[in-house]
Amino acid sequence: MAQIQAIMNSEELSELNRNAAELNARLRNEYQKIPQQAMGRDEFLKLLITQLANQDPTAPIEDKEFIAQMAQFSSLEQMTNMASDFARLARMIQGTEAASSLGRSVEIMDGDSLIQGPVQAVTREETPKVLVQGYYYNWDQVTKVYYEGDHNL
Repeated sequence: MAQIQAIMNSEELSELNRNAAELNARLRNEYQKIPQQAMGRDEFLKLLITQLANQDPTAPIEDKEFIAQMAQFSSLEQMTNMASDFARLARMIQGTEAASSLGRSVEIMDGDSLIQGPVQAVTREETPKVLVQGYYYNWDQVTKVYYEGDHNL
């Protein structure tokens, strides 16, 4: 780190840290899109249809077993919807928090640097960003938000 600091000024180092944080966030998002080992809704439905299509006509699937499988499918669908709704709610809360910081002073950890200043703008992205001192920072980097009269900035 000392060698990098000797080559780059603090502004360049701050920009590098921001770019690295944005890249890491994109990689985390891509990692979350990788298929999981657990059976999903589509796989479950395909398996059920295949089972029904290939059942022995002399011994068809029993009603109780079929109802149990449909109940499992329904539960899976509801859990998937709830997870999606919770993720959307979390993004909305994060966006609301970021928007409420508009005009207030904040502290931002950018690598080893502490940036302080008023929030001049807020973006409405999946991960909200705040504009402080001419640079956009991810909302996750904000460590403190000061209300008027609460700080010595």
